[in-house]
Amino acid sequence: MKTKWAGLSAFALFVCLWASATNGAGLNVKTVEFKSESVGRTMKYNLVLPANYEQSDQRYPVLYLLHGLTSNYTAWARMNVPEYASRYDLIVVMPDVGNSWYVNWAQSDEGQKNNWEDFIVKDLIAHVDSTYRTIAAREGRAINGLSMGGYGGLMLGLRHPDLFCSIGSHSGALSIAKRAAERLASGQEIQRIGREPSSEINPEIGIEGFSSQVARTPKGKAFVTVEDCTKYDPFLLVLQVPREKLPHIYLDCGTEDGLISSAQDFLRLLMENKIPFTYAQSEGQHKGPYWAREVGQSIAVQYIVVQRALAAAGKPQASSSSAGN
Repeated sequence: MKTKWAGLSAFALFVCLWASATNGAGLNVKTVEFKSESVGRTMKYNLVLPANYEQSDQRYPVLYLLHGLTSNYTAWARMNVPEYASRYDLIVVMPDVGNSWYVNWAQSDEGQKNNWEDFIVKDLIAHVDSTYRTIAAREGRAINGLSMGGYGGLMLGLRHPDLFCSIGSHSGALSIAKRAAERLASGQEIQRIGREPSSEINPEIGIEGFSSQVARTPKGKAFVTVEDCTKYDPFLLVLQVPREKLPHIYLDCGTEDGLISSAQDFLRLLMENKIPFTYAQSEGQHKGPYWAREVGQSIAVQYIVVQRALAAAGKPQASSSSAGN
């Protein structure tokens, strides 16, 4: 079966709607709707603001958390992220990209616009920085994700080191572009990842025309040539970024996770090239309980990295909300 992968540019955005949701711990999570020209549709993201946001005029660093394949923007809020985030003066943004792999698709069919890389690094960041009191600089920005989003966190961070001082991956599918390149080089088709998408509407998503797995799977191909793959391959990108511009890299994976070999391969590459990183592996599978546990650690590490970057740049630093408790 021929794989359906799906790619875009420019942006015009506005806030259309605020909706509030509350997680089990009683911590406020807001859902924001805005228009993105890069993907030609209205999209949503979940947001956690610092507890003192409304009472202060302070600017805050931002952490972007990316979801996995077949998941959506609501997933991270169910995995303790609001509770973890409440310990720090930190804005957390949890966007939705469907089953796009966070790349600009090389070929889009049926009139779609599928520039999902641009959606994150142009549309979303511009919208967040213009709407909230962010520290709109590399030193005040981090990105991370799980599975497909773990790949996205590293790949986007390495393609745009000017935007992020800290990048991360939980259980990342880090070899996706490398393996696609190998298949194309040998004349093979790229295989579909996962099951045939369902047409059943998920009301939890609530994005018009984008709430079933069929609708959320782009029409076209993410990669058409080997060159398409190599420009999105973290194993190559990490060696191309000048050492002084490399973001700090956070990486973890569960010991019972089928993707741990990719994490360990990437780890070996970093070690061989003396690239700084933070790595962790502990018991766990490619499932929610592992990510709900480990994201607490990654948020803590990335917050510290951001604070150090802000101090080194002489920029005002946010302070931990839990300080002195």
